[in-house]
Amino acid sequence: MKPLPSLPPAPRYASEDSRWAAVQARDAAADGHFVYAVKTTGVYARPSASARLPRRENVVFFTSAAEAEAAGYRPSRRPSADRSMAEARRSALIAEACRLMDAAETPPRLDALAARAGLSPFHFHRQFKAETGLTPRAYAQAARARKLRAGLASPAGASITQALYAAGFNSSSRFYDQAEALLGMRPLDYREGGRQAEIRFAIGQCSLGAILVAQSQRGLCAILLGDDPELLAHQLQDRFPKARLIGGDGEFERLVAEVVGFVEQPALGLRLPLDIQGTAFQHRVWQALQQIPPGSTASYAEIAARIGAPKAVRAVARACASNMLAVAIPCHRVVRHDGQLSGYRWGVERKQALLTREAQARQD
Repeated sequence: MKPLPSLPPAPRYASEDSRWAAVQARDAAADGHFVYAVKTTGVYARPSASARLPRRENVVFFTSAAEAEAAGYRPSRRPSADRSMAEARRSALIAEACRLMDAAETPPRLDALAARAGLSPFHFHRQFKAETGLTPRAYAQAARARKLRAGLASPAGASITQALYAAGFNSSSRFYDQAEALLGMRPLDYREGGRQAEIRFAIGQCSLGAILVAQSQRGLCAILLGDDPELLAHQLQDRFPKARLIGGDGEFERLVAEVVGFVEQPALGLRLPLDIQGTAFQHRVWQALQQIPPGSTASYAEIAARIGAPKAVRAVARACASNMLAVAIPCHRVVRHDGQLSGYRWGVERKQALLTREAQARQD
C-alpha cells in the first residue's frame, strides 16, 4: 500500500496534546502533518480516520507514514473509507461557506470564512477551489452579480441605488466601475430588459438548417440553430425582451455570411469579437471548450477536471446547455465519458453532423 503523504510540521500540531485533540476531533486539516499509531493493533492512520478511537495510553505519534512504518507499524486498511468521510466533511464545509457568501450583505473576508471552517486561509482557498472550480473571491463576485441582477429585475419602484447596496456595494463609484462587466450592459439598460441596447440580427440558412446571428455593441451575442426561423427570433426576444432589435442591412449580411462559413468549416476559425455573458463558472467552462481543437472531443468529466472542479460534472453540462453561441463556443465537442453523444441545445443530429464534418476535415 502506498504510504500516506506527509507535509512539513505545523505549529498547530507541534505538541502531543494538540495531536491527540486532532485525533479525537477527526480533524481532516491535520492529515498529512502527522499520523498516529496504536500499540495494541500495530496499525497507523490519519488523524481524520473513522476507526474507533483507541485508548490514549496506546497511542504514539509519528511525523510521517515512513517513520511509522520504520517503527514496525502497518497502514490502516480503511483509507478509502476515511477519504470518503473526509471528502464528505470537506464538501459540507464548502457548501456552508457558499451559503454564507450567498446570504452575506457584503462578501466575507477569506480569513473569516477559513476560521469558520476550522482551516487555515491557504487550505480553505485550495479546498474551496477544488470543490467549486472557483476561488472564494470569484464565487463571491458571482453571488454579488446574482443579487444585482435580481435587484434590477425587481418590480418598478426599486431604484438602481437600492439594488447596488442590496448587492453589497458600499459605494456607487465601485458599483459603476464593475457593473457593465457583471451585467454586459449599463445597469439601467439591464433593469429595463435591455431597452436601450441595440441588437442587429439576421436569419439565414446553412447546411444545419436555419441560423440566427445577432450582434450587440460588444460583439456577437447569439448564434442560434434550428428548424423554425420564427422560433429562433422568439428565442432572441426572450433573451433581450426590451432591446431594440434591428434587422441586418447589407453590411450585416456579410457578417452573417462569415459566420455561416465558419459553421460550415469550423477549422477556419472565427475572427469576430464575441459578447459572452454568463457567470464566472460558465466563463471558465466556455473558455475550456474553446481550447478543444476541431475534430477532437472531451468528456464533461474532463472539462470539469481542466477547470479545477472535478466534481462539478453536472454544472459543466448545465453551462454547455446555457451556451448561446453555437460552434463559436464549441459545446458540441463535449461528449459522455463513454464517448457517446448526449444532449445538445440544437439537437443531437446537428451535434453529430458537426463532429463528423470536423473529423473529416482533420483527416483531409
